[in-house]
Order: sequence, then structure tokens, then C-alpha cells
Amino acid sequence: MAADGGGLGDLDVPGGSRLTFRVLGPLQVQGTAGPLRVPPGRQEVILAALLLETNRIVSTSQLVDLIWEDNPPETARTQVQICVSRLRKLLVHADGEVALTTRPPGYVLHTEAGTVDAALFTGLVQRARSLGEAGEREEAVRLLRSAVTLWQGDCLTGLDSGPLANAARQLNEERLAAVELRIRLELELGHHERLVGELQRLTHEHPLREKLHGRLIQALYWSGRQAEALEAFRTARRYLAEELGLEPSRELRDLEAAILAGELPPPAAAPPAPARGVAAPGPEAPDGTPAAPEALPPTPVAESIRHETVPHQLPADIADFVADGQRLAALEKALSGGDGRGTVGLAAITGKPGTGKSTLAVHAAHALAETGFPDGQLYCDLRGTTAAPATPVEVLGRFLRALGIPGQLIPESLDERAEMYRTRLSTRRVLVVLDDAAGEGQVLPLLPGSRGCAVLVTSRARLTALPGAHRVELDVLDEDRALELLARIIGGDRVSGEAAAAEALVRTVGRLPLALRIVAARLAARPHWTLASMVQRLANERHRLDELAHGEMTMRASLSLTYEGLAPDDRALLRLLSMAQAPTLPSWLAGALLDDHRPFPSDLMEPLVDVQMLDVAGVESSGGFRYRFHEIIRVYAREQLAAQHPPEVRRAAFARMAGGWMHLVEEAHRKVYGGDFTVLHGAAPRWLPPSPYTDDALADPLAWLDAEQAALCGMVGHAADEGLHDLSWDLATSLVTLFEVRGHYDLWESTHLTALAAVRKAGNLRGTAAIRASLGSLYMSRNQYDTARQSLTSALDVFQALDEPMGEALCRRDMALIARTNGDDPAALELYRRSLADFDRAGDVVGRAIVLTQSAHIRMRQGEIDLAQKQLDEALDIYEGIGYTGGRARTLRRVGQVLLEQGRSDLAVLTFTEVLELCRDSGDVIGEGHLLRDLGHAFALMGRPDRARDFYDRAVSSREQIMDFSGGALARLDLARLLTDEPGRSRELLVPAVEVFRERRMARELAEAERLLGAY
Repeated sequence: MAADGGGLGDLDVPGGSRLTFRVLGPLQVQGTAGPLRVPPGRQEVILAALLLETNRIVSTSQLVDLIWEDNPPETARTQVQICVSRLRKLLVHADGEVALTTRPPGYVLHTEAGTVDAALFTGLVQRARSLGEAGEREEAVRLLRSAVTLWQGDCLTGLDSGPLANAARQLNEERLAAVELRIRLELELGHHERLVGELQRLTHEHPLREKLHGRLIQALYWSGRQAEALEAFRTARRYLAEELGLEPSRELRDLEAAILAGELPPPAAAPPAPARGVAAPGPEAPDGTPAAPEALPPTPVAESIRHETVPHQLPADIADFVADGQRLAALEKALSGGDGRGTVGLAAITGKPGTGKSTLAVHAAHALAETGFPDGQLYCDLRGTTAAPATPVEVLGRFLRALGIPGQLIPESLDERAEMYRTRLSTRRVLVVLDDAAGEGQVLPLLPGSRGCAVLVTSRARLTALPGAHRVELDVLDEDRALELLARIIGGDRVSGEAAAAEALVRTVGRLPLALRIVAARLAARPHWTLASMVQRLANERHRLDELAHGEMTMRASLSLTYEGLAPDDRALLRLLSMAQAPTLPSWLAGALLDDHRPFPSDLMEPLVDVQMLDVAGVESSGGFRYRFHEIIRVYAREQLAAQHPPEVRRAAFARMAGGWMHLVEEAHRKVYGGDFTVLHGAAPRWLPPSPYTDDALADPLAWLDAEQAALCGMVGHAADEGLHDLSWDLATSLVTLFEVRGHYDLWESTHLTALAAVRKAGNLRGTAAIRASLGSLYMSRNQYDTARQSLTSALDVFQALDEPMGEALCRRDMALIARTNGDDPAALELYRRSLADFDRAGDVVGRAIVLTQSAHIRMRQGEIDLAQKQLDEALDIYEGIGYTGGRARTLRRVGQVLLEQGRSDLAVLTFTEVLELCRDSGDVIGEGHLLRDLGHAFALMGRPDRARDFYDRAVSSREQIMDFSGGALARLDLARLLTDEPGRSRELLVPAVEVFRERRMARELAEAERLLGAY
């Protein structure tokens, strides 16, 4: 596996980096003592796949497909795990900081920037493109030459994996594109004479690339070799004719004509230097490469945040899309800034239901996604046509979390969220798609401020008050495009074979895209039907179908054609599914609504998909499909529900559906906590989805709760509306498992207030107390201690009257935390003592462990180190016994702090490091920041200032990456204390920290920071 000419470390890499991994050629790994040998076969394939997605998750399913493609053995996942374990041992000896970690649903290879040749190549090419666009052609050419020198042959030469070969071909294509870009820039610099030989070689190696032939023709002509330029054109035409039977492109033919007319203009002159306000290239490093901007060095934490916060939220594009090409081009130009716009790109697609607004928006967004908006795409269904449209506050919260801001740091008010959103997007090129807007008021707060971003909105309203928007108003398809859509769905041969019948069919359904798709789906599902027979079937409803383009009544008639063709059970399912208010529908809902316990409930959904009454919206982590109603079909199904099912049948089906959601949330809580701990439950009946579905879906319970968040929060209100008050409060309080970890404080409050109204109306005392106790925890998280105490006290009174030990324990635990925060340690310890007794009476070991961990902090503060350690040891035993990772991490951090108090700094470092890995594995970026500071403290106490400085630096970087400026300011203060002999650096750290402390009213920290500043 060694490269010809030596190992990786022998190469002079651009930027002074030392490569650890090569994929641009044979797969190679550099070890601390020389090249490492990766065993050929599966380990090579897995490592290559991880390197192509460095710092991103590669799922186990993807790895299985890469190795075995269509025929994996039953032990495939186990074999992948074994290979990963062996790779971990191998990578210990890699020349660089490398970590191969498990991150559901797969694995992530974390490594430092610049250690993988493919990533370095891509970065150099991207920078070169930017420099070229800014007029810095010579520097761009130099970078492109450096980028190409990284290649040692075709990507992943010798690796046996068909799917990986496809990825390799893409990189090979990018290499050639980089060469073509460099040649274009050199021609613009006037280097045509020295490019002739290289271009002759390249056109011989790639005879079908017309762009290279064109560059050769230009280089020859501008070198005074007109006859050879014309001969080069004839050679290109001969290649194309012999190999493809094609004539040269218009571009090549225009070149020939210009040469014959003597009118081929010289290369474009270089543009003037960047104008004022445009960033100039940075200074050069000693080796001549552009120096990086002044910033903290990248860390594994920062790198993982950076990679994980590029959102790709667009729904899937469709293969049978048809549209007006000019309209689509104008839309893309308006969004991409092709007209030289100086403000955020804004386009609005409007029209009546069923005209394809969302389809056009998603198609245009996909066309622009990678090239025009490389920093990500945000998408939200604003639900403007529903009874509960999404609020700007809700949408901004979702977008900020998608952009990497933890929920705990997201402000509550609309204005503050909008400011943070605009700040986060100010230096990015992100496309925002807002689907189904109710009006301008819903859209305006969601507009970024940066002209590098763009927003695409769809709505049934005209949105005339959106400033500067490019508007596209959709109507029915013209006849040609309607026929094209029909042909794409059922096949061109059937349409051309019955041309007259096809024309009659599209006229009969009024050329409305939705109606045409429904009819075409029936034909596709029944290939033995003729188009003429379909026209005949529609004849008896001619009057309704003639009115199809005029409103809802005609849509109802069109939908009834498909509806009446369904089997009785399928019609019943369609009607009952309309009760679900989730944006997308999991397959188990079908089983719950019909009370059918078959192992594959998606079989119940598929007949509805066949006739396009349901759409497949995606695939779940469990492998099951998710489905989506078109809103018009949902409205139609609801009408049928009211007409066909008596109220008692509807109530029973709804109760099963709600019980299924409740069961899954309950199971998710159990998996997180290792059992049914620290939560109260109501007596509402559960409905159990198939156990294989439950096991697969909840393999990562927090990820499942995240994915189903909208459906679950909606179900709290829906259950309350249907009179299921016991289930409403139970579901709301169980969802705190998600709300607390992710910082979804706004959802915590809204769901609980909804459930509180329901239980009060029903006179449900236990449910009222449970909600009030949970709201008390929320108010504590928001530092609203007086409100929290009132809520907890009222809940405690009810729990005492009901003799509910779990409720009493939860209330007293949180009241103790309030006392501890206010500095009243004796009151806190007494409340903790009584809470501990309550948890023991309820048999809740996790509750006991939480109390032990929290009260240990007081013991440690009072100098009772041995007692604190004893309590923490007991808590750890509990958490390890039930497998509750989150509790173990919090307790271990306290253990590390105790070890520091005891002067056992070495053991404290080991403990903090273990907790840091737990935080990274769970995606807890806030926890990472805490642990980096803890490690800085530990090394400072050990008298190792260099190591302490490194961790404090990382803490500053990781905190400020997620816009946690108060946490960043604390780490800056830590670092400034350490650097008293570097006054310049200390002042640089303290000045922004003082501003944060003053703004956040952190008096004690502000006083110390100002004291240190005064010393300089």
C-alpha cells in the first residue's frame, strides 16, 4: 500500500499540513512510525467510506451496502462492528489526532483539518474558485496546481466496492474540473503558448470533453497558430462523430466561425483589484501559501459542530417533474443572485390548491442546493392552510437548532430569536424554503439579513406585500405539459399509442396537476386498461370534472374517482387517517386505527400509495416508511369520516392512536433512564405497535423523540380536545425527557399549559398536580425561582393529600435545588433528606441517585469530602446498574470535582476525559464546554499551564461556536488568569468578556475581570 516514492509524510503538502490519510490514489494511512497497513477487503472499504465523509455520520446500513451491495449475510452488522473495532486499534498509531466513534445510526471518523487529502483538495479548489471570482487569478492558479499535486492516481485505486467506485468517480471528475478551471484562468492571464502542449495531451486522454477541445483551439489561435486551431476543431468533430454520432456543440462551432472570420476576441483582461469593502487575500505564510485568518486553532469539538450544523432539510425531489423552463430559470436566477442583487434573494410561488407550488419549490431548491447554497438548506411547512399555522417563534426555534444552537441558548422572544437567526446566517449562503405560508406576517420575521442567502415561499395567498419578491403564479398545465406529465407516469408508448384519447383525458381532468396525477396513478397500477376506457369511466361525472379548475367542489369529484376504486378496508383507513394531525404519518398508525396487529403495518398503507391518496414522505431509522397526505385529500377524507363513521367508532380509533403514541413515548423514557423512573403516569390505556417496530424505532430514543416532536406535541392538544385529559397530561410530562435534554423550553410550556387546562376542566387533581410540578421544573430552568416555588408548593399540597410519594419526591427535590441556588444549604439538605425518603417509598432508584448527586455538591462545598464521595459512589452504582448514561455523566463530573478538591488531579483528569467522551457521543455540546473548562482547571492546579491553556482555548472556541457568549466569557476569564505574564493576550481576552458580564449582569465575574484589566 505504500505510495511510489515514499510515505505520506514525505510530501510537501500545501499549507504546511502533514497528511495522515490519502484517498486520492491508493488508500494510505500515515502512522507515527511510518505508513500503516490497512488489511485489504472490508476494513479498507469501511475506512475509505469514513474518510470520504470525515466528521460526518456514516450509517451501519451504508457500510453494509458498500461491502455486500445487494446480498448481505445475516451477520453483516456484527462483521461491520468487528471491522470498526479493529480499525480503532489501528488508528491509535495514526500520525495525528484521530478518533473513530460510534454515533447512532453508525460511526464518525473525527480527525483534524488538513489531514485527509480529499478534504484538503476540496478546500484548495473552493478557495481558488473564490479567488478567481475576485480577480486574483495568479493566486488561484497556484492553489489549483497545488491541489492537483495531491493526486497519486485515480481515487481509491484498487478498492473493490461498486458503490465506493461511484463516489471515487465523482472525485475524479472534480479533479478534472479543477484542471479545466486552472486552464481557463491561465488563458485569461495570457499563458496560452505554454498551455498548448498540456491541452494536446489532455484532449488525447479525454477526447469527448468538448470544453478541453475549445480551450486548445483558443490557445492555438491566440498563439498565432490559426491553421492548427482549425485542425484541432476538425479533430474534435471527428472524435464526436465517430464515438457518439454527434456534431460539435454550439460553443465549438462558434469558435470555428469566429476564427474563420478573424473575430475571435483575445482573452478577458484581469478585473481591477477588489473594491473597498471587499476582503483582500490574507498574508502569505513563509512557504508561500496563503495564511489562515487569525483565529483559534480548530478542535475536534469545533470541527464536529461545524460539520453537524450544515442543514439539509429539503424534501425529496420527484422524477416526473414538468415545468416551464423559462419560468424555472427566472426563479433560480432570482434566488441565486444572477442579476447582481444587493439584498436577500426572495421568490414567492402562489396559486390555487393542486397546481404544484410545493413541487416546483422543492425542485428549484434542489437544483440550486449544492452549487448556489453550499452552507445548507432550511425547510419548514408553515401549515398556513390549517387551523394551527406555525408561528414565527416556533419556526425560528427549529431553524436555530438546525443551525447548531442548543435549545437552552435559544431566547424566548420573537425579536431575540430573529436577531440570533440573522446573525447565524450573516456569513453563510443558505437557502430557506417556507412552504404553505398563511400570509406576509408569517414570513417577514423568517427573512435572513444577508444577501448571500435566499428565501423561497409558497402560498395560496398572493403575498403582494413581500418587498422585492420575484413572483411566480401557477395555474393549470398547458396541454403539452399535461401530456408530458401523463407520459412520465404511465410511459410514453401508451400515450403515443392512444394520442387522441390522451388529449381527451387531460382535457377531462382540467389539466390540474393533482387530478391528473391521481388519474394517471390508476392507469399505471392497471397496465391492461386503455386510456380510452379511462375517458369512458369518467364520462358520467363530466359536469363535475368540467368544473375541476374552479374550486373545491370539483376537486372533491376528482378525488371521489380514486376513493371509490379502493377496497372497503382501504377506504376506512383513509377516512380514519385523516384524524392524525402529524406532518407525516408513521406506518404503525394504520394498525392502531384499524386495531390490526400485523407485523408490517405499512402493508395497510401501500394500497393508498398506489393510487396516490398518500405520498411516501421518507424512510424512518427503523426502515419503515413515512407517509403524507396532500391537504386537499385530507379535507376530503375528513368529510367522508364524518359521513361514514359514528362518533363512538371515531373516539375508539382515536384513543388507540393516542395510546400508541403514549406507549412509544413511555418506552423512549424507559430506554433513556434505564427504567420507568422519575415520572408519574396516568391510567389511560396504551395501544402497542409491533415490537420489532418499537425496538428499531427506539434504538436511539432521544433521536426518535426529536424526529416525532411535532406529532407528539400536537397529540397533547389533540387528546385534550377529544376529552382524553388523562392521556394529555401523561404525554406532556413524559415528553420532558426530550424538552429538558434539548432545551425545548417553549414546547415544554405550551404543551403543559394545554394539558393543564384540560385536567382542570375535568377536575383531575392528580393530573393537575403533575403538570404544576413539571412546570415548576421548567421555571427553575429559566431562573424564575419565585414562580417555580409557587408552582411546586401547590403541587406538593395536592400530592400530600393524595398520598402520592413520587409526586412529593419530585416536588421536594426541585424545591431543594431552589434553596441550594439561593445559598440556604440547611433548608436544601432537609428537603433532599425528605425527597430521598419519598423516592425510596416509591421504589425509584434513579430519583434517589439524582438527589444523592445534587446534595453531594453541598457536602463538597461544606468540606465534607468523604461524605460527598460516598454519595456519588452510590449514585454511580445505581446509574451503571440500570444503564442511564446521562446520569452517569453528570455524577462523574461531580466525582472529578471531588478529586480536584482532594488534590488528586491525575485521577480528576481521567474522570473528566471520560465524561467528555460521553458528552461527545451524545451530542451534548454544552456539556463539552463544561468539561473542557474542568480539564483546564485540573491542568492549571497540576502546574501544567500549557495543557491548561489548550483546554481553556478549546472551551472558548466551543462555547462561542454555538453563540454561548456567557460560557465563552467565563472560559476567557479562566485563560486570562493563567496568562498574567502575557498582558497583551490577557487584555484581548478580557475586553469582550467584560462586555458580556456587564450585559448579563454577572456581577462577581465582572468585578474580577475589571480587576485583572486594571492590573494591565
